[in-house]
Amino acid sequence: QVQLVESGGGLVQAGGSLRLSCAASGLIFSINAMGWYRQAPGKQRELVATITNAGSRNYADSVKGRFTISRDNLKSPVSLQMNSLKPEDTAVYYCNALTVRSEYWGQGTQVTVSS
Repeated sequence: QVQLVESGGGLVQAGGSLRLSCAASGLIFSINAMGWYRQAPGKQRELVATITNAGSRNYADSVKGRFTISRDNLKSPVSLQMNSLKPEDTAVYYCNALTVRSEYWGQGTQVTVSS
């Protein structure tokens, strides 16, 4: 089992920045990749960014050049630095962890960007 706890959400004006962090506990060495997803009201959950244990990163087109996902090592939290935030980035952001057999989710953290 893997447990995920997010932190760092909040309210920010358009053009501002926020940094999200996700701490994993439990069987962390079973994790192959981690990532961030988001869900806005009335919309489906969508991928924001992922990072593998080898450091390979993948971003949604809508956040490329503005968001950066990072993780120093297998024991470190996974972070999402969000710059140049837009009102359309408003959503609940969820941390995700993938193992060979399972997928785990955090409880979510609200990010609100005011215009």
